[in-house]
Amino acid sequence: MAHKKAGGSSRNGRDSNPKMLGVKRTAASSCPPATSWCVSAAPSSTRLNVGVGKDYTLFAKVDGVVEFTVKGERRRRTVNVVPVAA
Repeated sequence: MAHKKAGGSSRNGRDSNPKMLGVKRTAASSCPPATSWCVSAAPSSTRLNVGVGKDYTLFAKVDGVVEFTVKGERRRRTVNVVPVAA
């Protein structure tokens, strides 16, 4: 006779922490400098006044308004921060 009960295998015993990815500010919303407003899972195409952190966090370099554009046949998305006229 066995001394221990047969242990069944568990296939669903793991979980990962949420990564909180996605857009935090919508288009046409104001964004002060150094504000993180989008956390991306992969490198994004950036244009004017946008910096990229080592974890692909997009942040504004100047005080302005967020603008998303889609161009070309491949539907390439780009991100700009248009400066506010003072």
